[in-house]
Amino acid sequence: MSPFGHRRRLISAARAVALAACAVTASITAVPAPAAAHPFGDPQTVAIARDEQRPEVVRVRWRVGGTDDLALLGVSLGLLPRDRVMADGAVEYRHTDAALIGSSEELAAYLLQQITVTDRERPCAGAVEPPKALARIGATVDYTCPGPVGMVTVAVRMLTDLNPAYRALATGPHGQRAVYGSGEDSHDWVLTGARATGSTSPGRSATVQIAAVAVGTLLAAALMMWWRSRRRRAVA
Repeated sequence: MSPFGHRRRLISAARAVALAACAVTASITAVPAPAAAHPFGDPQTVAIARDEQRPEVVRVRWRVGGTDDLALLGVSLGLLPRDRVMADGAVEYRHTDAALIGSSEELAAYLLQQITVTDRERPCAGAVEPPKALARIGATVDYTCPGPVGMVTVAVRMLTDLNPAYRALATGPHGQRAVYGSGEDSHDWVLTGARATGSTSPGRSATVQIAAVAVGTLLAAALMMWWRSRRRRAVA
């Protein structure tokens, strides 16, 4: 084969390696969009914090992911008619639903049943604040524990009784994070002291290091192909 033929083969191989390296890097560094957390749309969110004025109180704020999920909850609680759920599974939401559901005793009882807080296995009593904008801001529950809290266990089972595919993304003090779901409905949260680590995804620096190793391996393979090509030409 002519030197030009070897050069074309080497260029083609280098291009293939570069494309593969880009694909590996993209697959490693890509972060799933929050909407992919459950199959129905945006996930629920939960924010957990200690009340600075009342050290024995843990404040939990829950917000629904989508208005159709809120309407489905209203149907399950008997607050909305069942014909809101269409034959194809779609749920009809109306702008008056949030106020109706938010002011109900049924929602308050459901929140206290599905979200619980314990301090060293001692249950904390919950009190639901009347929601002012349930669909947009969510609902807040204050849990009063037997004494000042440092670390608590918070269980969240919101909507998983309707479908186990629901997920809730939770945040807490010091950058703590967790994902609640069916079978993973309980997490410990450090509310005071030094920065703590929760159930988080790998950090960006670790991801970049993994990508660099993958790219380096592919480049080494390209170099080996180039060296073998030179040796074959020298022998010829």
